Amino acid sequence: MSSTSFDAEWAGLKEGTAVATQMRLASAAPDGGGGGGGEDLKSDQAVWNKASNDVGQLVSGIKKAQTEFEAGQKGAAVSGVESAAAQSELYQSWKTYLDGLSGKCKALQGPMVQAGKGQVANDDALRADFTRMNDQYKDTPATGGR
Repeated sequence: MSSTSFDAEWAGLKEGTAVATQMRLASAAPDGGGGGGGEDLKSDQAVWNKASNDVGQLVSGIKKAQTEFEAGQKGAAVSGVESAAAQSELYQSWKTYLDGLSGKCKALQGPMVQAGKGQVANDDALRADFTRMNDQYKDTPATGGR
């Protein structure tokens, strides 16, 4: 395959991906005309709670993997063998990485729940503000009837 055809194919793939992943704002109409966004963007506390719970389950999976990983290390520490020393160094590197990953997952759980609460509260407050404004500034009836 020549580089020209690869470049053209790559450009096409990037363009297709860019189009497929465009974000539509809540204030943008589905047809791109602006205003009047649909119901596809809204805050949902249950979704945030589930995501937080799922991250917590990752911690359990990481801990299980670490336990099995550690069990596999027993008997691998043969002194004087270079491959055993390298393997031990690799094990320590992965152990450190997995400990950090587990810590990050634990640290994410609370903020995810709080983000959901904050977004839902913000949505509710905005909805109430607009309702109050609509109640205060009602349109006058059309002249000559409907």
